[in-house]
Amino acid sequence: MKITFYGHASLGIEVNEIHILVDPFITANEKASHIDINTIKADYILLTHAHQDHILDVETIANRTGAVIVSNYEIVTHYQKKGFEGHPMNHGGSWDFKFGNVKYVNAIHTSSFPDGSYGGQPGGFVIEGEHKNIYIAGDTAITMDMKLIPLQIKLDLAILPIGDNFTMGIEDAILASDFVQCDKILGYHFDTFGYIEINHEEAKRKFFDKNKDLMLLDIGESIEL
Repeated sequence: MKITFYGHASLGIEVNEIHILVDPFITANEKASHIDINTIKADYILLTHAHQDHILDVETIANRTGAVIVSNYEIVTHYQKKGFEGHPMNHGGSWDFKFGNVKYVNAIHTSSFPDGSYGGQPGGFVIEGEHKNIYIAGDTAITMDMKLIPLQIKLDLAILPIGDNFTMGIEDAILASDFVQCDKILGYHFDTFGYIEINHEEAKRKFFDKNKDLMLLDIGESIEL
């Protein structure tokens, strides 16, 4: 499993030559100006919620690639009405896709489209693929529901928002990693704009002091599990 960070909360995940794109917000992110979305491969696009900083480039990429949009019922219905292919889910539900099993799990946040229309309830994803298990928290506060995840699955990586203000900050993300029982963390949703700028070294040190590994990738950088 290969994971590429495209900035903010945008991720590319490659599993058995299948390409999954998560929350594509790239073209309006000045820090990701070197990323050409026309080169990004996508067989599936997973959306945690409907805010613009998570869906901005969905239509452009889905038009080019024919990707299947996977999200909550309201978001998928929104895109199906525009002619896109979609797979609707809801909290607690799971589905076996070609690349592995996906479960849509709770998140505490809000969800609306840029025009203010209802975007369903926000969520995160637990993905089992290629004998690796990852949790993509989406935009969320820390929640006791996170404790349910390790009752069913052992995670290899937790992808957690760490920018604070709109989501968890560093301290809560450390606690969240305890809740999901995973000490290998990929941080995201940070530095894009002033409200969520962080001190990288301080963040890494705080995780390290708790015997945890926080990875902060450069935009365009990848890791393999």
